[in-house]
Amino acid sequence: MSGRSRHARAILGEELYGRLSETKVLLVGAGGIGCELLKNIVLTGFGHITLLDLDTIDLSNLNRQFLFRKKDIKQSKAMVAAKTASAFNPNVKITPIHANIKEPQFDVEWFRGYDIVLNALDNLDARRHVNKMCMAANVPLVESGTAGYLGQVQPILKDRAECFDCVPKPTPKTFPVCTIRSTPSQPIHCIVWAKSYLMPQLFGEDEDSGSELDEAEKQGENAKEIAALRKEAQAFKAVRAALRSAPAEEASSSSAAKLVFNKVFHGDILNLLSMADMWRSRAPPVPLDFDAIRAGTFVLNRPSQNGNTASTASGQANSSNGSTSTEKALNGNGASTSTAATPAAGGAGLKDQRALSLQDNLELFVSSTERLAARLRAGEDTISFDKDDDDTLDFVTAAANLRSAAYGIPGKSRWEVKEMAGNIIPAIATTNAIIAGLIVLQAFHLLRRSYSSLRNVHVQFKPSMPLSAIAMCPPNPACGVCRDTYTEILCDPARVTLKQVVDGVLGRGADTDMDSNEGEGPEEVCVYEDKRVLSDPDWDDNDNRTLESLNVTRGKFLSIVDEDGEYATIQVAIGALPPDHPADGSALILPSPLPKPPRRQKPRVATPSPPPPPTTTSKKRAAPDDEIEEIDAPSAKRARKDEDAPNVAASFTPSKKRRLEEDGLIMLDTAEEKIEEDPDVIEID
Repeated sequence: MSGRSRHARAILGEELYGRLSETKVLLVGAGGIGCELLKNIVLTGFGHITLLDLDTIDLSNLNRQFLFRKKDIKQSKAMVAAKTASAFNPNVKITPIHANIKEPQFDVEWFRGYDIVLNALDNLDARRHVNKMCMAANVPLVESGTAGYLGQVQPILKDRAECFDCVPKPTPKTFPVCTIRSTPSQPIHCIVWAKSYLMPQLFGEDEDSGSELDEAEKQGENAKEIAALRKEAQAFKAVRAALRSAPAEEASSSSAAKLVFNKVFHGDILNLLSMADMWRSRAPPVPLDFDAIRAGTFVLNRPSQNGNTASTASGQANSSNGSTSTEKALNGNGASTSTAATPAAGGAGLKDQRALSLQDNLELFVSSTERLAARLRAGEDTISFDKDDDDTLDFVTAAANLRSAAYGIPGKSRWEVKEMAGNIIPAIATTNAIIAGLIVLQAFHLLRRSYSSLRNVHVQFKPSMPLSAIAMCPPNPACGVCRDTYTEILCDPARVTLKQVVDGVLGRGADTDMDSNEGEGPEEVCVYEDKRVLSDPDWDDNDNRTLESLNVTRGKFLSIVDEDGEYATIQVAIGALPPDHPADGSALILPSPLPKPPRRQKPRVATPSPPPPPTTTSKKRAAPDDEIEEIDAPSAKRARKDEDAPNVAASFTPSKKRRLEEDGLIMLDTAEEKIEEDPDVIEID
């Protein structure tokens, strides 16, 4: 017994330890949790590890992702982590993959090649994808996550424990377009505007922002504001051209930055102020003056909601808009009165954490705009925000603070902007290490098949109880992921049509020779790919189109949904034909046996118990019976057919027609069909 494995053998036992060397593990993610977890499973003795991550190493990763060094910055996390961890145990084989887990080659068959999957992701969409693939492949999954001092480990096993999607996840916080673009009221509004709107407009791809405004208009946002924003978007074209053209002379190197400033912080604000209705219930913004701020003579005159003007000079505070120190900083008269070139300004605080004056923000805006413009002229096509890119971080910081000043909103330090704009969830190395250890413990239970020992474990910010272990909950019967019926087909998407796949999976094809589904399963179905409707009983335009023409290819799912809702949804995973499949062979290989979706259990409707009779002890007089009026819900009106109308087949399926009638809608079979005159019926052409 070697010294390397002595402790692991003693703790795990000969049987489990012997199986580890043959266990195939997929580890998705090589970040904070991933580095700790890779170290753990390598030292434990898992023999075959595949490490997949799309990300590259940033400077900000080095404080907690200990497998990386400064020389590794900009390199693949998966490649560097695998190389570093291989030295921990030469008996372990680590296969690194620098790719996106959602790429088509990582299909259900690929997932099926692993004994267990360990998730160390920080992306909600990717976590949902891995969860669904594990459900389809029937492979155990251990999900995890951390946020500061908090963490969670969740073992997931199909049909035995709830999956990642059994419990709805909160949607990310979003803001209305007009709030971000016209009426900010919080620092985060200005930061999102600078990062997600201004920077892409100036340094990103030349895209028409009309689609975003069209969607905002559909959502019922202010039409006048949207019209002004459309005009504003057109004016950006000239500004973009100025940033990409070389300056005529060195003295005018800041002319492009000044042009951007005057467009964004002066002209656009004047346009907004022309819409008086917008400022009836809120304080209007103040246009900024480039030359006056640079000369130190600019004073913020902030009109109040009632139309009066409050001048804020040096040393004077506006009680409705913040403290004296905030107003001094906004006007360039605070503790930091020098330009950003003076690192000592701001007192003893660190450079990134000191408060920036209005002058500081202007100089930082000019400097960062010039640096970014120089990068465009040097050949970079587009520049996007990166919290570790000093040029982009400086630009977003300065632009957000200048906008905050115009709207009377307190500014933020460079450090705070980096935290907010980078969507940084506080990461603590100790929490990551605890979670990584708990993941391995739950993985042991799954490999032993000790399902009764599985626990959903939480790391809490409670000194008296830092860990809480909760017994696993059964799957949510209403879950739209783990309660579906999964199957897989192998096909050539360029030769197989949508109808062939649906009929084949449902046992309707002439060449299936399977009568087992006769009389069972859904009769009328809708077909989806993700959120796209591809077919339904009343629309079959895509039935004879190939899967490739519908962009349904390897790694994707077709969802076959029962129109009547009686049977569970069938999820059809699209796989590739075997490499040795004959060229003249069938373009579609169906699963055997065919899937048999179970009937959905209809929830029992509790019959309300009649109210108890009034007691004789009550001194209140009961209402007389004739004062109680029982109102029935309106029922759907049946259409009266014209005697002379031809008998034409209904254009809607019976099930859909029945559901529409239950909702109070009447679908007429022919154009000649008449409706009984009734004031409650509205006729729609």
